[in-house]
Amino acid sequence: MERISFDVDAYVQRVQTSPCFICAMVAGEHDSELEQVIAEDEENFAFLSRYPTLFGSVLVAPKLHREHVVRDLPEDAFLRIMALVHRVTRAVEAVVPSERTYVLSLGSQQGNSHLHWHIAPLPPGVPYREQQFHALMGENGVLPWTLPQAIELADRLRAVLSTLD
Repeated sequence: MERISFDVDAYVQRVQTSPCFICAMVAGEHDSELEQVIAEDEENFAFLSRYPTLFGSVLVAPKLHREHVVRDLPEDAFLRIMALVHRVTRAVEAVVPSERTYVLSLGSQQGNSHLHWHIAPLPPGVPYREQQFHALMGENGVLPWTLPQAIELADRLRAVLSTLD
């Protein structure tokens, strides 16, 4: 899929001046249906990326506002969210052809401070120079993304998730 340009400056302005988008999702007050929820439990949930740089990108986050990967989560809570990351990654790899799947936590106190992990499947055949950080950077463009595409991918991921233990 070819990427389209992404206005990074507008994005930075929005995330630094708007309330936490993950907390808004949990409260049912978020403004985008592109972030289809594909899995959730009492503590954590997984949803499609609103601005995917790779097809099949999913975010996993705790429902409570937490900001630090280790400091804000007791070990048992950390292990539970990582179990969801593992399960969702297995579903993504079952649905989306991938050479490698990147799993990382991004964000900072300056923007997107709510703790979350990105699951990003790298398609086969991407030239090495366009892999890794290059593949993840919005500065290099994002995929054109529509609500029907998001709903279809979310349905496929939910179907696979329902078969995983």
